[in-house]
Amino acid sequence: MNTNHALIVDDSRAIRRILSRMLEELGWEVHEAAHGRQALEILESTDRMDVALVDWNMPEMNGLEFVKLVRASQRWGSLPLMMVTSETEFDNMEAALTAGANEYAMKPFDQTVIRDKLSILGF
Repeated sequence: MNTNHALIVDDSRAIRRILSRMLEELGWEVHEAAHGRQALEILESTDRMDVALVDWNMPEMNGLEFVKLVRASQRWGSLPLMMVTSETEFDNMEAALTAGANEYAMKPFDQTVIRDKLSILGF
């Protein structure tokens, strides 16, 4: 069976570990980045990524900037993107979805929420 690959982009090491553990338990191979710029470097150096789970507030390049750059990319423009963030304002959710995020999960979350969002994305 082909293993799905997920990129977790969050400046919180604890959140990256929590999400990594959840996804690994669901059978995913996980890659981690501390901010959007590092996530772009990972995308440039890999030939396979199936989804990215992206925090909003990060140093160097925030999640919204990352979403916009990925959507503008010829290679990764159709990569499913899920914002996983503590930003709960409707305007922020709307901005993320307008920029190209496919799903939006608010912190705190649990494995059921992440699994359900991945299911909505077709996984």
